[in-house]
Amino acid sequence: MSDIDQAVRDKYGAIAASVKDSSAKASCCGPTACGGDPITSNLYSAAETSGLPADAVAASLGCGNPTALLALEPGQVVLDLGSGGGIDVLLSATRVGPTGKAYGLDMTDEMLALARENQRKAGATNVEFLKGAIESIPLPDRSVDVVISNCVINLSADKDAVLREAFRVLRPGGRFAVSDVVVRGEVPADVRRSMELWVGCIAGALEEQEYVSKLRAAGFTQVELEPWRIYKIEDARTFLAESGLDVDRIAPLVENRFASAFIRARKPDVKG
Repeated sequence: MSDIDQAVRDKYGAIAASVKDSSAKASCCGPTACGGDPITSNLYSAAETSGLPADAVAASLGCGNPTALLALEPGQVVLDLGSGGGIDVLLSATRVGPTGKAYGLDMTDEMLALARENQRKAGATNVEFLKGAIESIPLPDRSVDVVISNCVINLSADKDAVLREAFRVLRPGGRFAVSDVVVRGEVPADVRRSMELWVGCIAGALEEQEYVSKLRAAGFTQVELEPWRIYKIEDARTFLAESGLDVDRIAPLVENRFASAFIRARKPDVKG
């Protein structure tokens, strides 16, 4: 296991434990603030969360709402990469209905236990949570209609493998629809590291055009990347000051350079 994988596993295991111990909402970095409201707030409507277990909502650690990126249809099979406490899996399960299925994949035992408990509370019978790495998905080729993910691919040490695996498990014509953190343009390495720690705890967010290129290299077509929540320096001022950086000096270097983005792509249909 890589150092990044271990750090992610430890961090999100602690978050799952904190959710079970408290009804307080965790942030993307855990029980203490990291990004706070500018990143994780107002991602789901009240209508979406009203029917979900409280712990599924409390453990929502994403930077978007991938289930809103495309219209899921009854009977479809959906896979959520890095499913955490299960909020996006449960929302997907409702939309695909009893003839469909929603899988959640996570490598953290504590998150899987929390997600399965949320599944039980929700009475979701068309849901299955799998243990595994998003770089090596434990599902057959061409077994999924839609792959979603919520601010997780940026945490992977091997994003090319993640995208190849997503392409592999999708059926021809299948859809890729994720929310993720991206970098917009060049940012000095030390500043990028600090900003990524603020945004998502583990450095690794891709520059937006690199993300598009990697999707195309994996075989995807109709690639779209749409930044929708652009982070302002004021949102991160306290965090960056505490990390020892001169916020006024670096502000022009990072303003509008980090964002939550909606990312969509399609696996081509089989010809003939």
